[in-house]
This record gives sequence, structure tokens and C-alpha cells, in this order.
Amino acid sequence: MLATTSDALTQTPSTTAETAARGAPLDTTISVRGLRKLYGGDSDKALELLAQGVSKEKILESTGCTVAIQDANFEVRRGEIFVIMGLSGSGKSTVLRCLNRLIEPSAGSVVVDGIDVTRADKQRLLEVRRRKIAMVFQNFGLLPHRSLVHNVEYGLEMQGVEKATRRAKALHALGLVGLQGYADKLPRELSGGMQQRVGLARALATDSDILLMDEAFSALDPLIRKQMQDELLDLQARMNKTLVFITHDLDEALKLGSRIAIMRDGAIVQIGTPEEILTRPANDYVRAFIQDVDRTRIITAGAIAKRSDVVIHPKAGPALAVKRMRELGSSTLFVMDPLRKFLGLVHIEDALRLVSENVHDLGRIIRADVPTTTPDTPLAKLVAVAASTRIPISVVAEDGTFQGIVDRASLLACIAGETR
Repeated sequence: MLATTSDALTQTPSTTAETAARGAPLDTTISVRGLRKLYGGDSDKALELLAQGVSKEKILESTGCTVAIQDANFEVRRGEIFVIMGLSGSGKSTVLRCLNRLIEPSAGSVVVDGIDVTRADKQRLLEVRRRKIAMVFQNFGLLPHRSLVHNVEYGLEMQGVEKATRRAKALHALGLVGLQGYADKLPRELSGGMQQRVGLARALATDSDILLMDEAFSALDPLIRKQMQDELLDLQARMNKTLVFITHDLDEALKLGSRIAIMRDGAIVQIGTPEEILTRPANDYVRAFIQDVDRTRIITAGAIAKRSDVVIHPKAGPALAVKRMRELGSSTLFVMDPLRKFLGLVHIEDALRLVSENVHDLGRIIRADVPTTTPDTPLAKLVAVAASTRIPISVVAEDGTFQGIVDRASLLACIAGETR
């Protein structure tokens, strides 16, 4: 385990509120505009045809060019995990390698922290690769004759870091990924999952703010892969790197991604948060892609909570509470103070009793032992709660403010794949 402490074709933008809710900073560290990559043939003519909207099949037929990326546009925010996903051949790994110019783009721009990587000279590009961007590959990329600590030191050697300093950094990075005590082992003495941790440690040791991860876990067994996903999220919570993560696995993308870009045939067809992808698919392709996903693990209470009219302030009194419940055809009211702090529920039987006793203090009958949840709770955790009560679940933010309710109908509609 890791050491712990506790827009192309159709792109769906995240709202500021949704982004803030997921904790992603809004400042941009990578900006990609009009990115294209062509292989072979008459590339100039192919670029002209591509700009005219000609299909990649017709471009191949008329120019001999293979279109790997067509007009990709996106931004990566500082501190987020930005996942690019798609099936084999969709262009996702090509996009990743264009970010640090391991592959030369045919057109467009990639700007990293204000540096236009696509126009950088050899020396500037080398500095970007050594100090700003680190990469973790699918095949681990370890040097078999080197011990683990020497593998982790490799990037620091390329930077010209003094021996004692790079050794200290390498040992610290191995500790971060849970490999204390393995420094002198050779790669062949480790399991696949442990070797992948070494690759991650090597990237972390360089202190780069940006990590590019190309199908980093796809070669691992399912159980180890899940463990590595969990550990990556734990590590990210502590180190707050900017990650661009490539995968063909939708479940992995939904689990890891702050936002997800879905690619098809070299084009980005949608960008959004996991909830946006699941609740507002951009087209039939995305809709088919997500049809078998367990939506309850991804969509949260806050996403389907609806504002309730069945609310009252405690100073309103029991008589007004009874009147409101009768008008609304409800047997309960949610009670909030003037600042929308959630206080609980009142039942009509209790309110009628106070009216008959000529008591005007509604606070005497507020029941606080009612089902509540936070906005970021996955719906999967609410199914059992909803089944055990007839009262809608109150969605209450960390500061105690009432956000709305989740009732059985909304929950079942979401599970069935219906969207609002």
C-alpha cells in the first residue's frame, strides 16, 4: 500500500459550481488548441481537407494520409486528474505524446504553464520534459540492470542533480509509493504492480508538477489495478499534482477523472465531469459507451437533489405548519432557519397536537433523527436508506445548509438511466 496521510465536436463544459464541488482548481496549466496529427501522404493537402470537414476515410483515400488527431481542443486545470479515454485507435495516446512532443503535432498548439511546447526550441523542450512534465508508461520502462533506487534516480541524473540529493529524493519517492526497504532490489524481483509503483516513483522524484500516465495500469491484473487506482487517488490527495491519464476503460475513467475527454476516430466527442458524461451524454456514441455503467457509483445525491416546496421556518408556528401541509398534500415539512440551515422535520400529527394544546412553539416537535446525506454521496449508498423509509432523504451540505431532497422516484429514475 502507498504511504498515507489523511471544443472539438461536442464538449460539455463544467460549471464553476460543479468544478468547485469536485475540488478542482480553475486555473489552467495545459491548453491545447486545434491539435492535429497526420501520418504519411500529402499532409498539406490533408490539413486543408480536414479544415473543410472532410472525413478521415476520404482524406486517406485522396491523400494517403492517416488522420490520428483531428482538431483537439481542451484545457487541463492545475491539480486535477484529466482523463482521456477511448477505444484502441481513437488517438488518445497520440494526444498525450503531443503534450511533451514525443510525437510532433502536424498543426495546432500545446501551451504548458505559458510555454508553447509546439514552438519551443530543442533546449527549451528539454527543460520542459525534465522539470515540468514526467511520464509513466504502460510497460513500466524500468532499466533491468539497475536497482530500484537507481531506476528512480534516473530522471534526476538527467537533470544533473548531485548524487546525495538525488539518492535522498529517490528514497523518499519509493517511500511515497510504499516501497520502503526495496531500494536495492532489481526489477525482476518485483511483481508487475510493484514495478509500476517504481515507474510512478521515478516520475514523482523529479518534482514535476505534471504527470502524463499512458495506460499506466492496463497491464496489471484486475485486483492489482483496482488497488493502484485507489492508491493513485490517495497519493493525489496528498501531493496535488496535475495528471493527464490515458485509459480505454470507462470504469477507470469514471473512478479517477475530475473531468473526462472521450475520443473517437481522432476527435474529442465530449468533455465533462463523470456526472455530466453519465447524465448528459453528447451523442449516441457516448450514450452507447455508458449504457452498462453502474450509475449509482458515480452520480451523487447533489446531482439529482431537487428543491422542495415542503419547507418551513421554525418561527412560523404549528398552525401555519398544518395549513401548509394540507395545501401541499404532505404529512411532513422540512424545517430550516432563515439561513437555510437544516433543523429536521415536523409531522402533521405532532403539529395538530400542538394546535389543540394551544402551543405555538414549533421547535418542540422538530425531529432531528431523519435520513440525511451530503451532496457528494454516491447514490449507491442511498438505495438501502431509501428502501427503509417513506421520508425523502434530505441533502445537507457540510455547513449545514439544506440543498434539497432525494426521493424514491428520483433515485429509481436515475438507476433506470433516465435523466432530468
